Amino acid sequence: MNALARTLVAFAIVACTLSSPAQAQLVAGVFSQGRTHVYVTGGVGSSFGEDYVVLGAGIDYFLLDGLSAGLAFESWSGADPGVTKITPSVRYVFYGVQTVKPYVGAFFRRTDIDGRPSLDSVGGRAGVFVQAGRNTYIGFGATYESYLDCEPSVYVKCDSTYPELSFAVVF
Repeated sequence: MNALARTLVAFAIVACTLSSPAQAQLVAGVFSQGRTHVYVTGGVGSSFGEDYVVLGAGIDYFLLDGLSAGLAFESWSGADPGVTKITPSVRYVFYGVQTVKPYVGAFFRRTDIDGRPSLDSVGGRAGVFVQAGRNTYIGFGATYESYLDCEPSVYVKCDSTYPELSFAVVF
């Protein structure tokens, strides 16, 4: 084999083994660097012995493939006292896994309660995203949250664990 042929074969082998940015984006898909996810949330919640309607919105920006930083806002209404929450967060999605996409994350939350001192909390979450369609994902997970400087005599519980369920259509 002459030098030119060896050089071409070596170049072909290297080209086939290195992922191009376009190929990396295909693998990471909706979790690739530069993607932005905007979402709305809704549901019900209980606190202070009252039932609330919970509405919210948030945004996640993928700093790197799989790694996002986000900011979310929630409003708890329909009962007293009113509650609002602001939550900056980070999350990593293991996008290379074929069938499901496991994720882990952490957050800091500021909770403002009408007529009471604000509460800060930290927490973590873990779960999986399952692709339900071409641009559709369903997420199942769990969240642990611990309130800082919490007084159990006032708030009964200073930490909680709760399930997460999400449905996303990504464009």
